[in-house]
Amino acid sequence: MSALRRFGLAAATAVVLVPLTSCDTGDPGVKPGAAPQPAPPAQTLELTPAADQKDLPVSAEIGISVTNASVRSVALADAKGRLIPGRMRPGGTSWVPDKPLDYKGRYSVTVTATDGRRAITKSTSFSTMAEPQRQVGTGMYLFDDHTYGVAMPVVVEFSELIPESARAQVESRLFVTTTPAQLGVWHWMSGRQVTYRAPEYWKPGTVLSVRAALKGVPMGEGRYGDDDRRATAKIADEKLELIVKNSNKHIDVFRNGKKVKSMPVSLGKASTPSSSGTMVIMDKQESTIFDTTGEPGDQYRVAIQYAQRLTWGGEFIHSAPWSVGDQGNRNVSHGCLNVSYGNAVWLFQNTHVGDPVTVKGTGVKLERGNGFTAWDLSWKEFVKGSALPVPEELREPIPAAAPSPSPSVTPAIVTPSPSDPTN
Repeated sequence: MSALRRFGLAAATAVVLVPLTSCDTGDPGVKPGAAPQPAPPAQTLELTPAADQKDLPVSAEIGISVTNASVRSVALADAKGRLIPGRMRPGGTSWVPDKPLDYKGRYSVTVTATDGRRAITKSTSFSTMAEPQRQVGTGMYLFDDHTYGVAMPVVVEFSELIPESARAQVESRLFVTTTPAQLGVWHWMSGRQVTYRAPEYWKPGTVLSVRAALKGVPMGEGRYGDDDRRATAKIADEKLELIVKNSNKHIDVFRNGKKVKSMPVSLGKASTPSSSGTMVIMDKQESTIFDTTGEPGDQYRVAIQYAQRLTWGGEFIHSAPWSVGDQGNRNVSHGCLNVSYGNAVWLFQNTHVGDPVTVKGTGVKLERGNGFTAWDLSWKEFVKGSALPVPEELREPIPAAAPSPSPSVTPAIVTPSPSDPTN
């Protein structure tokens, strides 16, 4: 994919070619006896919305169909004549405003295309709908100006189920730019969550710019998206990866591919086993309370230090001084990865939200969507979850390629709340 190109907004002036006089032929470009030059191919330019179309969503884009020319400028203005910036999609099929339009707004647009010698200009106008009563809440798990580990996916969640019939349109309004350029694909984990990742972990130092341009986007059953979400974040300058083996009950820590630390661990006991698979550190809490009162199984309420969440179901890495004698020998936890106080502090100080944690050999597979599980799928499996056609060049793992189609953007909002933990 390639980054969206920004076009100037000034209206273009058509170029008129005035022939010079010639006493020989009447055409300065034709020598006596030479064959006449063919006429240049005809230019066409068509726009949508159609003129005076009403009640459009505030996510409306300017559709552009052009032949024998290239778009030079797009000028979108509101009823007061204020210009609205935007950019073209790859391939030039439509122009996307950089912000949602206003409800019950009136807009005009003028597009100019040229072949370098001649210019063609078309205009249209339209109005947007009133604010809808039924809106779907949206949330994005990415904070502006934060630094994340190399496995941090872009996760967008919805307060209500998005039917399959609406997912392609929703996905088409999710934009990601990576610097340096790395290809990626969206995957619907469920009707309430869609996740973006690359074939490989992000390159250390990557800048992720994301826009979930969902305000006013139709989401099926008469519902519309509630807002635009934006975030620009950085991936850490080092690749940190945790490998947990049940066979020897140790956590091995790798920094840029080199093992830098190994520590004993106690995993989940037989009745509450830990999940095997590739997880991602989702959250870090220096101090928290694990409370399972009122839930099935063991009932307890206990203060926990240096906890790092791995799943929504309540699996954490955390300090467990009460099980130091079992760590490296036996599994005694309620599903968490128990380490000593000193090792928990070291991990807390060295890891990032977004670092990958792979657990092996527990006999229980990580449940899809139970946390940030994008990396627990092979790339071949992952691309099958897109609601949009995936280009052939993206169907096989590619370490690096062109950037995704998206503008650079700014703030972020995280709305979903985690379920109650267990230890």
